[in-house]
Amino acid sequence: MTKELKRASNLWMKQRGASNADFHWQSGYGAFSVSHLKLNAVKKYIAEQAEHHQKENFQDEYRTMLKKHNVSWDERYVWD
Repeated sequence: MTKELKRASNLWMKQRGASNADFHWQSGYGAFSVSHLKLNAVKKYIAEQAEHHQKENFQDEYRTMLKKHNVSWDERYVWD
């Protein structure tokens, strides 16, 4: 299912114009479910993501999220 989601969204992005021609997904991925009660918070996070990542990079944020939810991981398989 994730493979199809990545394929379809990749195609959708590239159909949006030449500025997206270089769009690609990283080879790995992580998926987290979010309660519909948190939908506004997720939308706000996405809208402010660029600003947020000036303070904390994606890798550190991801590690924090994994730790918070007691998810074990192997650094060799998380990053491209």
